[in-house]
Amino acid sequence: MIAWALSGIAEWLVSNIQRFQTLYVQFTDWLEDHGIFVAGTLADTFDVPWLIRMFQEAARRLNRLTGFGILVFVFLMLALLETEEFRQRLAALGKHGNGTKLIGAAKEIAAKFRKYMIVRTQLSVLTGLLVWGFAMLAGVEPAAAWGLLAFALNYIPFIGSFVATILPGVFAMVQLDTWQGIILVFAGLGVIQFLIGNYLEPLVAGAALSISPFAVVFAVFFWGFLWGIPGAFIGVPILIVLIAICAQYPSSRWIADLLSGNAPLPPKRTRAPP
Repeated sequence: MIAWALSGIAEWLVSNIQRFQTLYVQFTDWLEDHGIFVAGTLADTFDVPWLIRMFQEAARRLNRLTGFGILVFVFLMLALLETEEFRQRLAALGKHGNGTKLIGAAKEIAAKFRKYMIVRTQLSVLTGLLVWGFAMLAGVEPAAAWGLLAFALNYIPFIGSFVATILPGVFAMVQLDTWQGIILVFAGLGVIQFLIGNYLEPLVAGAALSISPFAVVFAVFFWGFLWGIPGAFIGVPILIVLIAICAQYPSSRWIADLLSGNAPLPPKRTRAPP
């Protein structure tokens, strides 16, 4: 979906390349009128061919990512072939208690991960529809590609929404006549991404998974800081695994209770014997 959206955006870019050239000339002229002569520097670093090369590089990276995804899919299929045998080996450890606990944790992880993907997909659809509708109203083309790009990139928390906000804003600069309209596009897209990505998604995901919304946000930022985009993508699944495993053992259950979104039950009051 990302590749299809970027290809549609690249086609529009090639067809309207003169608009970017005009914007570039206007920008350099405005700077020169204010005593800032950067035309030569900008020509070496930022020009229309640079934009085309940027999209070509993005397409090449997507092709490599697709090949890596196929490799991961093959490994996943090989692992799924051994699922039943692995479950039986875990069940054989039941006499020590570890096998039963790990099987229970695995079932809980699978159930919560399905809920997480359902919630993320629903919110991604909502994000894509809002971005598409806003782009249509604002007159930012190609609106369908922007909506699809926002839907697909929303699976990458925070980073994906940032990219889906900046790119339409850049294209709005060559399509709209007033700076007020350009600022409105940046602000509107930013509000959509902020409300859904930073407020609605942690709240809904935390309620569906019985996890603290703060823990959801922290997991995304923490693993994103360590591993970049892959860390941001798998931050919440790691949190789900951690809570499910900690909840199975009395010595670590307090960690699951702290990260849980459920309020602890008050202790029962017992009457003193007469």
